[in-house]
Amino acid sequence: MRKTFILLAFIAIAGLIKAQAPQPLPVDPQVRFGTLENGLTYYIRHNAYPEKRADFYIAQKVGSMQEEDNQAGLAHFLEHMAFNGTKNFPGKKTMLNYLETIGVKFGANVNAYTSFDETVYNLNDVPIIREAIVDSCLMVLHDWSGFIALKDEQIDEERLVIKEEWRTRSGAQYRIWDKQLPIIFAGSKYADRMPIGKMEVVEKFPYQVLRDYYHKWYRPDLQGIVIVGDIDVDQVEAKIKALFADIAKPVDPAKREYFQVPDNETPIVSVVTDPEATNTQVTMYVKHDVIPAEIKKSQQGMVLTLIKSMASTMLSDRLREISQQADAPFAASYAYDGEFFVSKTKDAWTSIALSKEGKISETLACLVRENERLKKFGFTESEVERAKATLLQRYENMYNNRDKELNRRYVQEYVRSFTDDEAIPGIEFEYNFLKQFSPLINTQVINMMVQQLLGDKNIVFTVTGPEKEGLKYPTDAEVLKVFNDVKAENITAYEETVSDEPLISQLPKAGTIVKTEKDETLGTTIWTLSNGIKVVIKKTDFKDDQILMSASAFGGSSVFADADIHNASVASMVPSVGGIGSFSSTDLKKVLAGKSAKVNAYISDYTQGLSGSSTIKDTETLMQLTYLYLTAPRKDEAAFNNIMELIKNQLKNLKTDPSYVMSIQKTKTMYGDNPRKQEMTFEDAEKLNYDRVIELYKEAFANPGTFTFTFVGTVDEAALKPFVEQYLASLPSGDKNATYKKVNEDVKKGKVENIFDQEMQTPKSSVFELYSGTLVNDQKTRVAFNALKQILDIVYVRTVREEAGGTYGVGTRSGISRIPEGKASLQMSFDTDPERVNTILPIIGREVSKIAENGPEDEDFQKVKEYLLKKYQEDIKTNNYWLSILGTKSLYSEDGHSNYLDIVTNLSKNDIKEVTKQLISQNNLINVVMNPKK
Repeated sequence: MRKTFILLAFIAIAGLIKAQAPQPLPVDPQVRFGTLENGLTYYIRHNAYPEKRADFYIAQKVGSMQEEDNQAGLAHFLEHMAFNGTKNFPGKKTMLNYLETIGVKFGANVNAYTSFDETVYNLNDVPIIREAIVDSCLMVLHDWSGFIALKDEQIDEERLVIKEEWRTRSGAQYRIWDKQLPIIFAGSKYADRMPIGKMEVVEKFPYQVLRDYYHKWYRPDLQGIVIVGDIDVDQVEAKIKALFADIAKPVDPAKREYFQVPDNETPIVSVVTDPEATNTQVTMYVKHDVIPAEIKKSQQGMVLTLIKSMASTMLSDRLREISQQADAPFAASYAYDGEFFVSKTKDAWTSIALSKEGKISETLACLVRENERLKKFGFTESEVERAKATLLQRYENMYNNRDKELNRRYVQEYVRSFTDDEAIPGIEFEYNFLKQFSPLINTQVINMMVQQLLGDKNIVFTVTGPEKEGLKYPTDAEVLKVFNDVKAENITAYEETVSDEPLISQLPKAGTIVKTEKDETLGTTIWTLSNGIKVVIKKTDFKDDQILMSASAFGGSSVFADADIHNASVASMVPSVGGIGSFSSTDLKKVLAGKSAKVNAYISDYTQGLSGSSTIKDTETLMQLTYLYLTAPRKDEAAFNNIMELIKNQLKNLKTDPSYVMSIQKTKTMYGDNPRKQEMTFEDAEKLNYDRVIELYKEAFANPGTFTFTFVGTVDEAALKPFVEQYLASLPSGDKNATYKKVNEDVKKGKVENIFDQEMQTPKSSVFELYSGTLVNDQKTRVAFNALKQILDIVYVRTVREEAGGTYGVGTRSGISRIPEGKASLQMSFDTDPERVNTILPIIGREVSKIAENGPEDEDFQKVKEYLLKKYQEDIKTNNYWLSILGTKSLYSEDGHSNYLDIVTNLSKNDIKEVTKQLISQNNLINVVMNPKK
C-alpha cells in the first residue's frame, strides 16, 4: 500500500486534488443502485437504445479461486449446470427452450463465463415486448442465484461436455499457461487454479462435492444483479425486492478471501515452450499494489487511472516506433497497466513484444532499456500532449454519443463496478472532470508517477514460444544477465522529431458533383462526381456523432495472375505498414493524435475498397486519409521486412499446429492444387516481392472512377459536399470499364473424403463436412439458407452436445455467393474424442438429411424465425447495417432491406426443406477428419 500513498502524495504536491482525504466520485444518477437486506446488490438503468430491448446479468464474486483441491474445475462445471435445470425451469432444456421462443439465442444472447475470481451469467438483447418477459428473465436470474437443480444424471451428462470443451481449448496457449502460472504465481493460490480445472476431478467428483461448493459460495452477499434496457426502473426494482426476498441472508458465511500474490526481491523468470506454439512472446511485468477500493472510487483514483492510461499509450507508441526500424528485434509490441496476468490482488506495469526468432535476448533488452529510459528521463512534452489529446478525443466521442449507447456498454461497466470495485460516475461527470483537470496533468506529474511504478523489485520476466530443433532459448541466468547488463548501460533520453506538416501539403484540383438523385425507398442521396465516382449518403440518428464510410469496386485479386496471388494477399497492408504521403505509419499516428478519423484498405477475391469512420468535426481528416490511401501509398522497406519476418516465423511454426494443418488439408481437399486457393506457406512468404506488392496495391486502386462511396450516420450533405469535391472528385478516373475477371474457384464435385493422422499434444479428432452446389441467387433463398444454418445450430446443441455429449459445440456456416453467382456451401466442423468420432460424425449428416426429407421441427423453426425477426429489428437501428445494405445495393443492385421483413414473416418450413433438399441432392459432400497420430 505504501506505493499507492506515495502516488497520491505526488498528486497532492502537484496541486491536482487539494483535499487531504480522498474525495469520493459520485454514482451516476441514472443508475438505480442498492443492496437488499440479504446482501444482494443491484444496478438498474433505463436505456431506450435500442428500444424494447434489455440485458439481464448476474455476477458472482466466485470463481476457481474458491475451489479446494478436490473441486478443481467445479466453478466452471457449475456454470454449465446453471443451464441444465433450475427450480422454476425444471428439465434440461426448459430454460433455453423458453428463451429461444422469444428470439434469445443460446450462445449469441445467452451465455456465461467463469474466471479465477468471478462467474458472470448473461441474457442479452431480450425483446421487452411483454411484461411477462421481464418477469421470466428475473426468474432466470433468481434461479441462477440459489436454485440450480444439480441432478445426478444431468451432472453425469455434463462431464462429457466439459471434457470436450477441455479437449477443444487445450492448445499450445493453454498448456503454456498451465506451466507458467506455478512459476510466476509461486506462493499464491493463483498458481494452480486454471478455471477449466483438472479432468481427473471433473470426470469423477462425487455429486455432493459440487453441491457443497454451490451452497457455500452462491449466496446473495456475493451476487450482483445488473439490468439495463428499455424498462421501468421503479417496477424492476420492486420486482427484484419481492422476488429475491426468499433467498435468506447467509448465517456465518465462509469468508470470501482474495488471495494475495507475494512480492519478490529478485526477478522471477519463466521460460516455457510448446511444440505447437507459433509465436515467441517476451513480457516484462513490474508488479505493484492495487489501488484500494476507497481510493479507486475517488477523484484521486480517477486521476491515477487517467495518468496510467496515458503513460501506457506513450510507452506503446515508443515500442511501436522501434518495431518499424530496420534492426528491430521484434515486430509488434505494446504496454499497459492493469491486473498482473489474472490476479485481483496485484497490478503490474506490463510490456509485451512478439520477438523475432533468435532475437529473444535482444527483445528482452529492448523492453528493459525502454522502461529504464522512462525511469531515468520520463516522457517528453510532445508525447504527453499527444496522449492527452488522444484521451480527450476518446472521452469526447463517448460523451457526444452518450444518449445512443448500447446496453452492453453500461452492463459491462456495472459488472466491473461490482466485481472490481470500479467507480461509476457516468460519462457526463468523467468527461467534464477530464476537461477540468487535464491541463494540470503535466509532464512532471506523469513522470513522477512512472518513476514510482517502475521500481527495482517485483519484476517478472516471461518468455514463451515454439519448441523445436535449432531454436535456442535463454536460461533463467541469461535472462537475469540481460536485465543487469541493460541496467548498467549509459542510457540516454528519448529523442523524437515531430512534423508540423499538414496531411496534404498541396491540395488537388477540386472536381464537381455533376448529378444528384434520390432513392426514396432506402432514403439516400446519390451524387455522381465529375470523375465518375458515385457517392451514396444516408443520414441517420442512431448515433449523435458518428460517420461511417465504405468504398468498393469490382476487381480484387481476380485481375492478378496466379503467380501474383500471394503478393496480392498482403497488398492491402501497404498503407498500414508503410504509411501514406509524407508520413510513415509511426509519424501518421502522431499527426492524427486527438483525431478520430481512420481508414483501412482491403482487397478480396472480386472487389477492393476502403472502410473508414470519423466524428463530425474530423470529416475532412477522413477524406484526406481516403485521398492519400488511394493516391499516395508509401514504401517503408524496414517496416515491411519486420512484419514479414514475424509472418514468416509464424508460418514456419504453424507446420506443427494441428489447426493449421487441418486448414491446409481442408483447402487441398476442396480445391486440389488450384494456386488461387492455397494457404500461404513459409516458402511462399520467402518469395514475396515488396515492390511488386506495392504495384499490385496501386493497380487495385488505380480506377477510382469505378468506385461507389457510401456515407452513413450524422452526415450533413452541405458540410460534406466541399470535402467530396476536393478529395474524391479530384481523383483520377482511371479505366471506368475495369471490373473483375472470372477465375476458377470450383469446389470438387461428388463425394470426397480425406482422413489423415497428425502429431498433436492433446489427442482430439477434428471433423469438417461441406455440402456444396448451386442454388438460386435471390433474397428468399438466401434467407432460407441462413435460417437452415440457425436451425442446425439448435439441432446440434441438442443432439451432438447434449444427447451424445460428443463435442463442446458444432460450428456451422452457410452462404450463397454472388460471384460466381449461386455458388452455395453448408459447412459443419467440430472437435471430439478420437474414440467416439465414428459414432458422433454420422449425426451431422443425419440431421441435415432429416430436414431435407421432413423439414425442420416446428419448435426449432419458430425459434429461428423469432430470432431472425428480433435481430432484424436490432440491426436496422445501427449505422453498420445500413452501410452493408447500401454497399450491396451499389455493387450488385440488390435491395436487401425493403422485402426482408416480409420474406422472414412468410418463411415456411417447406422453404427450409426445399433449399436443403436442393443442395444435398446435388451429391457434393466433402468430409475431412484429422485424427491424432498414435
